[in-house]
Amino acid sequence: MKILYASSEVAPLIKTGGLADVAGSLPAALNHIGMDCRLIVPGYPQVLAKADNLQKVSELQVDGSTVTLLQGECGPHQVPMYVVDAPRWFDRPGNPYLTPEGYNWPDNADRFMLFCQVAVLVALDRAGLDWQPEVVHANDWQTGLIAPLLQPEEQRPATLFTIHNLAYQGLFDWATFLRLGLDKSLWTHHALEFHDQLSFIKGGIALSDRVNTVSPTYAEEIKTAEFGYGLEGLLQYRASHFSGVLNGIDYHQWDPLNDPHIDTPYSIDNFPAKRNNKLALQREFGLPEDEYIPLFGYVGRLVDQKGVDLILQVLPGLMDSGAQLVLLGSGDHSLQSALEKISNRYHSRVGITIGYDEGLSHRIEAGSDCFLMPSRFEPCGLNQMYSLRYGTVPIVRRTGGLADSVVDVTPHTLANGTATGFVFDNADGSSLWGAIEHAINFYRRSGSDWDILAMTGMQQDLSWEASAQHYLELYQTSIDDPGL
Repeated sequence: MKILYASSEVAPLIKTGGLADVAGSLPAALNHIGMDCRLIVPGYPQVLAKADNLQKVSELQVDGSTVTLLQGECGPHQVPMYVVDAPRWFDRPGNPYLTPEGYNWPDNADRFMLFCQVAVLVALDRAGLDWQPEVVHANDWQTGLIAPLLQPEEQRPATLFTIHNLAYQGLFDWATFLRLGLDKSLWTHHALEFHDQLSFIKGGIALSDRVNTVSPTYAEEIKTAEFGYGLEGLLQYRASHFSGVLNGIDYHQWDPLNDPHIDTPYSIDNFPAKRNNKLALQREFGLPEDEYIPLFGYVGRLVDQKGVDLILQVLPGLMDSGAQLVLLGSGDHSLQSALEKISNRYHSRVGITIGYDEGLSHRIEAGSDCFLMPSRFEPCGLNQMYSLRYGTVPIVRRTGGLADSVVDVTPHTLANGTATGFVFDNADGSSLWGAIEHAINFYRRSGSDWDILAMTGMQQDLSWEASAQHYLELYQTSIDDPGL
């Protein structure tokens, strides 16, 4: 099967969140099982610098802009990739969506409209490549216009649209809709119009043959007013063509036995070696080196969605318990400032690095005893999967993909050998503290039972292979039974 996978970011070339990890892993898994999956991504400076074997394959004129289409390979799996090289739109500092000062680029609608237009030309074999996919897999709002632009075409491929996070919708005004030159028939509540605004993500949801999101629980959650951001009615309407597929993780990149970023390789067969990574992590953050002190880790954006404010609420209790905490992330300036103040106050128990460091994220996963993930909502989440893979016991809220991937420690789950972490229900500090206290008490009194719990997590099949099979079924259904 020929698949064009459209994404606005892809690891390891450029990453702001989980979308990049998925885009860097799922196409590789699909190709591994015999598909012909090719990426298409914007030509940011980081992509042009890091992609392998880039060469010009086509030059296109798109709405007055000259676009060079490059072909190369992405990442360790050498996934075939097309790069939309349009310097006017993508050659700029900052991340893919924000200026260096942290504001949305004012021309984001134009930038990703162009990206969608080029993806459509490739999808229709009008880009001089002599290759046409049978299905286009679009992801998040930046690719939401692909399905609407393909809709009028008689010989179009099937379309699948994946929602990685419904909170980001790509909303713009009527003037932007006019400037983009979109067909006026698309300005309707059945297509792109959303409360008098242009909604990129609504276009993908409303006009793709199939729609999915990245966990079964999140698929149910976003059909409700609490999580649907006003699109719950549309998702309910499309329920027969909407599903949830739990993400996987890249076992090549996340493997404690062959991880170049960590101090000591380990596996289930030599699990005690994990303690060396704990001591190395304590040393790296300038904390007292003691394998018996419970060490908690956090890696992620410092925003309310991730429950970082809840971590702040429980920090005094965590410190009083004698535990340690290491954090890596960036985001809300007020949360960053609060964490830095606490780090200064508890410098012998809290270590904080503001920013993102891929190697350090691996060392936190390998060296921590527990990983905190108290998200208010979490479409899928990957860090809890990395934690399970590394024998680091996750503490998560029962939401989205966290609910689908972590089994709570109870007498029953301990007895039948299915427990993998600590799960709490309410998004408040007292509920998080209850889970942390449970984990600390279990850690201190359980002896070898803690290692059994951690190794049960390591035995879970979290690879992309199973998820890739589910996506293959979705692709085939989209082809055989178009949803529109």
